[in-house]
Amino acid sequence: NVPKMVNSDQYIELYNEKLMNDNGSSAGSISRADFPADTDWYKEILRTSMINSNDFSATGSWKKLNYYASIGYLQDEGNLAAGQGINSGSGFNRFNTKVNLSYKITDNITIGDNFSFSKMRTDIAQNPLLTAFIAPPIFSTMNAATGDYQYFSGYSIVNPRAQLDLYRSQKREERLLNNIWGEWKFLKDFTFRISYSSDNYSPSQYEYTPTLTYVPVANQVPSTLVTRNYRNRNYVWDNTINWKKSFGNHNFDILGGFSRTRTSVSQDYWSSRGVRYDGTNGSLSISNGTDIFHVDGVDRSDLSVEQDQQRIESFFGRINYDYKGKYLVNASIRRDASSQISVDRAKVFPAVSAGWVISKEDFMSNQNIFNLLKLRASYGELGNPTVTRKFNSNTTIIGSGAYFGNVGYPAQTITEFINPNIGWETTTGKDVGLEMALLNNKLKIDAAYYDKDSKNVVYAVNQGTVSGASNWNNFYTNAYSFNNRGFEISVNYNTKINENISFGVYGNFTTLKNKITSVYGGSYLETGASLFGNSIVRLQEGQAVGSYYGYQVAGVFQTDAEAAASGQTGAKAGWFKFADQDGNGIIDSRDKTFLGSPIPKGTYGFGVNFNVYSFDIGIDFQGVFGNKIYNYNREQRYGNETWDLDMYNNRWHGAGTSNTNSMITSNQSIILPNSFYVEDGSYIRIRNIQVGYNLPKTFAKALSITKLRLYVSAQNPWTSFKYHGFSPEITNTDRVQMGIDNNIYPISAIYTFGMNLTF
Repeated sequence: NVPKMVNSDQYIELYNEKLMNDNGSSAGSISRADFPADTDWYKEILRTSMINSNDFSATGSWKKLNYYASIGYLQDEGNLAAGQGINSGSGFNRFNTKVNLSYKITDNITIGDNFSFSKMRTDIAQNPLLTAFIAPPIFSTMNAATGDYQYFSGYSIVNPRAQLDLYRSQKREERLLNNIWGEWKFLKDFTFRISYSSDNYSPSQYEYTPTLTYVPVANQVPSTLVTRNYRNRNYVWDNTINWKKSFGNHNFDILGGFSRTRTSVSQDYWSSRGVRYDGTNGSLSISNGTDIFHVDGVDRSDLSVEQDQQRIESFFGRINYDYKGKYLVNASIRRDASSQISVDRAKVFPAVSAGWVISKEDFMSNQNIFNLLKLRASYGELGNPTVTRKFNSNTTIIGSGAYFGNVGYPAQTITEFINPNIGWETTTGKDVGLEMALLNNKLKIDAAYYDKDSKNVVYAVNQGTVSGASNWNNFYTNAYSFNNRGFEISVNYNTKINENISFGVYGNFTTLKNKITSVYGGSYLETGASLFGNSIVRLQEGQAVGSYYGYQVAGVFQTDAEAAASGQTGAKAGWFKFADQDGNGIIDSRDKTFLGSPIPKGTYGFGVNFNVYSFDIGIDFQGVFGNKIYNYNREQRYGNETWDLDMYNNRWHGAGTSNTNSMITSNQSIILPNSFYVEDGSYIRIRNIQVGYNLPKTFAKALSITKLRLYVSAQNPWTSFKYHGFSPEITNTDRVQMGIDNNIYPISAIYTFGMNLTF
């Protein structure tokens, strides 16, 4: 769903209208004679791309050795057009291999090794989606006379085509995972297992922005080179003893163990200016100098280094008990100690669950309705020590500078405050559920109620400006706690009509009520900076995590007289009319209110599949409802002359023309966080459609193969939603700002033709 932007004629009309609205005159107005171009910037940067995926695997055994091996290669061109210069678009390549081995030394001793390796390369474009949204259509991509990229005179915007063509960023990743294990069965009922696993992950990334030559030539952007190298080494040593024994109808499965985890993380970052790209051999070199940190005798570099080590030691135990498979009890306990935690470093986490298979009771023996009827309940606590930050010692150090008088001196500064009082993030969960199987197990129903408390969630809070710190907002602490509760149900029905025809249907539905139960330092925290520093997210007790906070739009002022009488400072006809929440006749910060939550009130999915002779057909739907999206892109309209077709068609441009959209203006008061930017995030999507054909066994045998399946599929081919953006599915990894759409890379529709061949 590519947003529909205005063309040049419409843009010029809106631009000149903005001048009148802001200045009361047409001074500085433009015309098509001045700007003959009419560029669709999304067409310039987007494309339909190809994905090529190949996998081969083999499994088998030889004497006492069992093996599995696989190899795969994936090539994804990406949806951003390949650059005309040094950039190759937004492609992704991955090579991966996996080998699992197990060898039985004796009847009681088995050893094994699970190995996997992957190598990835990602070509990263410098998010031209944002600049394409902002870029005026009145400018062309290139200057016809000189062949240079067109400079947007009067706009602080990079030419999207130049950005895509010349900006180069590439991420290379290697990951090696290995798990060596041994298992010894002794005294008939005991099993000892030891394993040692390693995870070595080494990504590196560089970002190169060349000296961009624009028309006019005087408007040049200096070149920069940024390099990041990251190394993560994770080692886990596990030891467990397991005892399984039955005494008549009493069945026991008891396990105890010890685990030790060590993680080592290092990262270095450096940047330099005055770097050029040698297109002949793909190398990067320095212009007019040999020292990458000092070009032309001037210090033009920046360097930061971070190192961290984390350790976790755990003791744990688990007991499974059942009587006749009818009464089920599971109890576990673990003690974790983490070097990441300074206060109460070691913590104990218990869990217990119970089940009653009612359908196995004697009083159910004569009924023929339920094949299974089971009641279950559970309680458990979990801890999260791997919060990926180092809190109890000095954090990242970066190069900086200090001035004494008129003399500058090299210096260093920390990027984050130290907080030695960080505690565990914990989650306590409770649930009760009912499982049913009916109609000879054709119909299965699973329903449950859940209640989870997450406490002491770690997040960065604002501590104010402090000397010696480069980022005064990065004070990580146990910032807030919240509760999730709701119902979930899944229904599956599968039946076989005859030997050649079968079908199945399924559906699932989950409700969620999220509520903050406590907040660090008081009743609320504000975060999620908007344009001009206005926070758009407030964490407050009783509200959902990530809730938007701002002014409720009650319409649009139709006349200056109406605006003057509103108590809204500086307001005039065409401005948003903010609701007077406290009723004092004055619009100020006390009139802000909560505008919605990014967390869906419910999620659902359903689908159907058929098997008819050699053909199979399946379709899956998925959706959410009750959530809101903060459309950060709509905010951009008022500071960057960014106008889509919706703004053109529905704007206020005179009394009675609109009571929902404001007039065209660059006034910052319009940009204050308000309900106009908060939109419905509900959607329903076809997640996947697939049609397959299996070659009949007689033909497969004639071709000396075991199985051949051909298929075509469509992934995300259709989505229904009301949101004014690429997609309502916002993939923001920050839990607090999960619903803010700042030109998030959209989800693609993928159409596939494939073949599965088995020998």
